[in-house]
Amino acid sequence: MKTLIKNATIINENQQFKGSVLIENDSISSITTEAELPFADEIIDAEGMLLFPGVIDDQVHFREPGLTHKAEIYTEAKAAVAGGVTSFMEMPNTNPQSVTVDILEEKYKRAADVSLANYSFYIGATNDNIAEVLKADPKKICGIKCFMGSSTGNMLVEGKGLETLFKNAHMLVATHCEEEDIIQANLAAYRKKYGENVPLICHPEIRSEEACYTSSAKAVELATKHNTRLHILHLTTAKEMELFNTGNPIEKQITNEVCVHHLWFDSNDYEKYGANIKWNPAVKTEADKLALRDALNSGKIDVVATDHAPHTKEEKKNTYFKAPSGGPLVQHSLVAMLEMVDQGVFTYEKVVEKMCHTPALLFNVEKRGFIREGYKADLVLVNPSNPWMVSTENIYYKCGWSPFDGQEFKHQIASTYVNGNLVYNMGIFNEQQKGERLSFNR
Repeated sequence: MKTLIKNATIINENQQFKGSVLIENDSISSITTEAELPFADEIIDAEGMLLFPGVIDDQVHFREPGLTHKAEIYTEAKAAVAGGVTSFMEMPNTNPQSVTVDILEEKYKRAADVSLANYSFYIGATNDNIAEVLKADPKKICGIKCFMGSSTGNMLVEGKGLETLFKNAHMLVATHCEEEDIIQANLAAYRKKYGENVPLICHPEIRSEEACYTSSAKAVELATKHNTRLHILHLTTAKEMELFNTGNPIEKQITNEVCVHHLWFDSNDYEKYGANIKWNPAVKTEADKLALRDALNSGKIDVVATDHAPHTKEEKKNTYFKAPSGGPLVQHSLVAMLEMVDQGVFTYEKVVEKMCHTPALLFNVEKRGFIREGYKADLVLVNPSNPWMVSTENIYYKCGWSPFDGQEFKHQIASTYVNGNLVYNMGIFNEQQKGERLSFNR
């Protein structure tokens, strides 16, 4: 089966050009700017449309197993492809936690049965499971997840456990960096002041700049000491930018990520959105948001992801201490970034670099993340001028809500191809073919 997408405006490898892409079976067989086009069984005229590589999201929580009242691999992968995300890397803080190879393989089996997107899963580090972590095959698993903050309960890694992990890690270590002692001291102070009725606006003061910077600095120090391949997730502060360098990301030992919500929201938004924008690490000041945007453009920040972490509407309606942190984002990450292109914050080329190319390069994902001949045909067609509004009727998350509810976006995801299969087309899903397990060239 050959499918030709013709007359698209292709955004790829820091270029923007009119061209056509031929999909043959699961891969891209040719890219041309010529008027004479190759034979195809099916021709898609993409005049006026943008063609992107599929987004690779290096940080999601799909809640399966054990937390499936909030989300599951099937529903969230559907939301992902509806948002142009063709590959995801999922976190280990499920129930049971993915801290052994056997448990991890059960998640892979489940994804093979139900996920429309391509998938990989982190193995989780604890204070005493380094032997199990070292069993994980770097060619088959995206990385090791290390929580240096306790938002995930008993997966907090500290002291000797951290030293052992950084010294022995045989593949990329992705860290959640918040200093737990600082957070606990802040919590005690705010509870003393407000009792159980701490205002949401205090969240970025409790999970503070100091807590983030101290932990990120510790991770950088450990990685430098042990020559560990480190990737720091969801940066939130201007101060943390002091820890990183610009330059070619594939030449960096220490890389990082920012999430869409930290580029979009700031502390002025807590009054309007309340716990719906309560995340760990917290959404912080407008100055922090602007510094993150600048760092993304300058190359100090390497990757844009979501930290997609659904909770139910009812859970989010609780008071500060009871409302969980996290929110659903994977369906709306690309369109939100493209809205910021319209606002003059980023360019199309920068969005593709940070959401598609660089995740593929930093994780050594095989043959994905680019529009290249011989690469897997993970592709997204976007209509750049078809305004639409996020509403309950068009949200695919199992939890049924979005922090972008009521937001109008000018760009709309028209079609998403995963391994050459048209899995999403203007609200219609084709579930005949499932995604594939990502492999890593390590």
